[in-house]
Amino acid sequence: MTVAGLAAAFGSGAMTNSIEEIEFTDVILATGTNTTENHPVISSRIKRAVQQRGAKLIVIDPREIDLVKYATLWLRQKPGTDVAVLNGLMNVIIAEGIFAREYVENRTEGFETLKKTVEKYTPEYVEGISGVPAAEIKKAARLYARAEKASLLYAMGITQHATGTDNVKSCANLAMLCGKVGIEGGGVNPLRGQNNVQGACDMGALPDVFPAYQKVASDEMRAKFEKAWNATLPAQPGKTVVEIMDGAHRGEIKALYIMGENPLLSDPDLTHVEAALKRLDFLLVQDLFLTETARLADVVLPSACFAEKDGTFTNTERRVQRIRKAVQAPGLAKADWEIIAGISAKMGYPMTYASAGEIMAEINRVAPSYAGITYDRIEKEGIQWPCPDTAHPGTRFLHRDRFSRGLGLFHAIEYLPPAELPDEEYPLLLSTGRVLYHYHTGTMTRLAQGSTERCPESLVEIHPLDAEKLGLEDGQMVRVTSRRGTLQARAKVTTRSDAGMIFMNFHFREAAVNLLTNPVLDPVGKTPEYKVCAVRVEAA
Repeated sequence: MTVAGLAAAFGSGAMTNSIEEIEFTDVILATGTNTTENHPVISSRIKRAVQQRGAKLIVIDPREIDLVKYATLWLRQKPGTDVAVLNGLMNVIIAEGIFAREYVENRTEGFETLKKTVEKYTPEYVEGISGVPAAEIKKAARLYARAEKASLLYAMGITQHATGTDNVKSCANLAMLCGKVGIEGGGVNPLRGQNNVQGACDMGALPDVFPAYQKVASDEMRAKFEKAWNATLPAQPGKTVVEIMDGAHRGEIKALYIMGENPLLSDPDLTHVEAALKRLDFLLVQDLFLTETARLADVVLPSACFAEKDGTFTNTERRVQRIRKAVQAPGLAKADWEIIAGISAKMGYPMTYASAGEIMAEINRVAPSYAGITYDRIEKEGIQWPCPDTAHPGTRFLHRDRFSRGLGLFHAIEYLPPAELPDEEYPLLLSTGRVLYHYHTGTMTRLAQGSTERCPESLVEIHPLDAEKLGLEDGQMVRVTSRRGTLQARAKVTTRSDAGMIFMNFHFREAAVNLLTNPVLDPVGKTPEYKVCAVRVEAA
């Protein structure tokens, strides 16, 4: 998930509020998140908020996801039109004077530019772009703006676009316009897609930052880490995943070390990815199982799973929690930090950590937001960063009195269409996502009997009108083709996906949907456009 958009507005890419608060808010706006299948624990909070506490739910999604059953309003937009819809909501809120005027005046800047930009995004104009009825846009705008507390939730349905950063900034615009940031039960809350992805970002597993989002390009930050690590560090930010593959394809990157990632199933345009990996002089993969990517590697290093090592995970609400070794790792498998430290020592830079606890102590020293989160303090219960010292209780929600940059910055965003739209040759839109029973590339879940029995194969969701037009029946094998590749899978005729659109999950190597997806990148966040590409479907 790109953090660039939220970072530009607020200073970090984390949930501004806590999971618990979702249950006690007045309105929940869920956009680009199939929460029941991707974040089932959080979805239970949403359902309880609606069913037991009378909260109103607004769902913005092109598919009829499970949350629609609980929604007061469902805005079914065409894929890739999120900015237009969000601008339409803001148009109504400003035109009707129901925005948080005092909050906007005292805590934000850039309002007049935003106001001028969204003027043309009337509900009728937005209906022409997105397909969402103007009347529904007005209802949603009024419901969200007038709520005392409203929580905005989003996930990769917002970020995995060529305009992903624009989408995120638009979410931030809407929340600030209505004064919903910096309050309990409010906020802009990206739901992280994988376990500890928040912790990985916090620790600097992004190409442009050190731990705690301290910029690589900053002379001050670089000097700080050079002193802490006794090493000379580059001032130039690194490359993102897709940029790395492009560099390998061009022969500019000769060797690659891949840890806990399976790009040969999860990256866009897999034909290009495979060619890139095969052009490397050396490929090292570190993982639990022999993934599709690991099968191409020159060396595979077996790593320990979560139950076989000590350390911490940081979840989607910024909560840092202890994990403890429960069983011995099998065979030669080691904890990831032990493998990294061992390789580093062999390459001439000794990492002399004796335990994961010593690494945490270093994190306390170099990452200000983690300074007070010591092992002793999280022995029984996790703490949410920022936590600047050991007397601090942690932070349930961010930006109570001020934003990290001072004033919250509105960004005037114009709608841009997806990079690839349907045409005569490729008349349908493909969107991708997950299903409840499998996780990411299926490295673990497809080895589990229960998950495999519940969801044994990939399906192509197609609307009955499109199926009839193409002469296809439910359960029939079909061929799906884009400008980048082709695959075969079984058709599922359903109204869950709208007419003109198909949906597939990316868990199955036998129908690797990322053979089809578009590798075009968001220019800021560098996230690929997984959610929209043009395809054709025919009988296999």
